[in-house]
Amino acid sequence: MRPLQISPETAQKLAKTLNVPLEQIMHMPQHILVAKLAEAEAKEKKEKETNE
Repeated sequence: MRPLQISPETAQKLAKTLNVPLEQIMHMPQHILVAKLAEAEAKEKKEKETNE
C-alpha cells in the first residue's frame, strides 16, 4: 500500500488533531482516516454543545 497523497502540512495537522504519530497518518488506509476524522469531528461538536 502506498502512502497517502497529502501535503506534509496536512499530515502534521491531522496527526495533531487525531493525536497519532505522523508516520501512522501517512500509512493509514484512507477509509480508516476518514472514519477517524468523522469521529473526531463528532466529539468536537459534542464538546462544543456541552459548553454552550
